[in-house]
Amino acid sequence: MPIAVYVLGLAVFAQGTSEFMLSGLVSGIATDLDVPLSAAGLLTSAFAVGMVVGAPLMALSSRTWPRRRALLLFLAVFVAVHVVGALTPSYGVLLATRFVGALANAGFWAVALTTAVSMVPDRLKGRATAVVVGGVTIACVVGVPAGAVLGERWGWRSAFWAVAIVSLPAVLAVLRSIPGGRGTDTGAAPVPVRDELRALTGPRLRPVLLTMALVQGATFCTFSYLEPLLTRETGLGAGWVPVSLALFGAGSFAGVTVAGRFADARPVAVVATGMTALALGWAALALAAGRPALALALIPLLGMLAFGTGTALITRVLGLASGAPTLAGAFSTTAFNLGATVGPWAGGLALDAGFGYRAPVWVSALLMVLALFVAATTAKGRRSRAGERRPSAVQRSARGRL
Repeated sequence: MPIAVYVLGLAVFAQGTSEFMLSGLVSGIATDLDVPLSAAGLLTSAFAVGMVVGAPLMALSSRTWPRRRALLLFLAVFVAVHVVGALTPSYGVLLATRFVGALANAGFWAVALTTAVSMVPDRLKGRATAVVVGGVTIACVVGVPAGAVLGERWGWRSAFWAVAIVSLPAVLAVLRSIPGGRGTDTGAAPVPVRDELRALTGPRLRPVLLTMALVQGATFCTFSYLEPLLTRETGLGAGWVPVSLALFGAGSFAGVTVAGRFADARPVAVVATGMTALALGWAALALAAGRPALALALIPLLGMLAFGTGTALITRVLGLASGAPTLAGAFSTTAFNLGATVGPWAGGLALDAGFGYRAPVWVSALLMVLALFVAATTAKGRRSRAGERRPSAVQRSARGRL
C-alpha cells in the first residue's frame, strides 16, 4: 500500500476529530460565548450541512486542479478556520468557521477517496478506501475523547488549537507524498460534468447511494443519543459514556479493517451480510438496553458492523462510478453525511414524541429494514431486466434454424 494512502488517512483523522469533538464541548462553548445550549448545538448542524453541500461543490470547483494542490488548499483552509475559531469571541464567526471548515473537509474527503483508489490496483481498492475511512474511526477512539479531556482541563478553545496543530504534519506529508497530476493522473482530458452526473444518477448507483445514506442514518441515530440511553435506560454512570464511545470506535476500526480486506473480492456479499446483521443488531440493542453487560457487548459489535458495511458501500460506489472519476467520492461523502444529518433528526423526533430513550435505537433498526428493502427491490429489478434481455429457449432455437 503506498505511503500516500496512509497520509490521507492521517489527514482524515484530524478532520474527523473536528467533526465529532463538539459533542463534549457544547457546554463550555455556550458558557464562554453566552449563548444557549441549543445555539451551541447548531455548530454541529452547521458542520453537517457544510459537508452535505460542500462535497459536490468543492469537487466540481477543483476538478481541473492537480490533486496535490486541491488537497493542500483544502487542508490549509481547514487549519486556518480552526485558528480563527480558537481566537474569536463571536458566536457568529465561530458558526461561520464551522461551515467553512466543513466545506474544506468535504472537498478533501471527495478528492482523497478518488486519489487513494487511483494509486492502487483493483484488488486493493477496498483496502485503500478502508485506510482513508479508518481515519474517522481512529478519531472516534482517540481524537474525540482527547478533545473532551482538553476542553475540560484547558477550555474548548484548546481542542480547536489541537486540531489545527495535528493537521500540520498532514500538510507536509501531502506535499511530499501525493502525486501532483490532475484528473486521473493520466494526462487525459477531464470527463465532462454532464457525463459524470449521468453516471452517478443512473439506475445502478442511485440505490447504492440511498442505501449508504440509510445505513449511516441508522448508525448516527443511535450514536448521537448513546449517552442518555446508557445513563437513563441502561443505568450506567456518566463515567461509562467515554468508555462506551471508545468501544464503539474500536469496533468501527476493526470493521473498517476487515471490510477493506474482503470488500474487493465480494462487495455485494459483505454489504448484504452487514446490513442484515445491523438490522438485527440494532433491534437487539433496543431490547437489551436494560442489561448493562449485554448492552456494552453489543456496542463494539455494532460499531464494527456499521463502519464495515459503510466502507464496503463506499468501495461499491467507487467501483461502479468509473465514469465519474471526479464526483464519485463527492457523492459518497454527501450520502454519508446526509445520513449523519437525517439520522439524529429522526431519533430526536422519536424522543420528543415521548417514546423513551430506546426509541432512537428502534429508529436505527427501522432505517436498516428500509435499507434492506431498497437493496432487495433493486436486486429484483436488475434480475427482471436481465431476464427480459436474455432470449428464451424458443427464441434461441428459432435463431439457430435461421
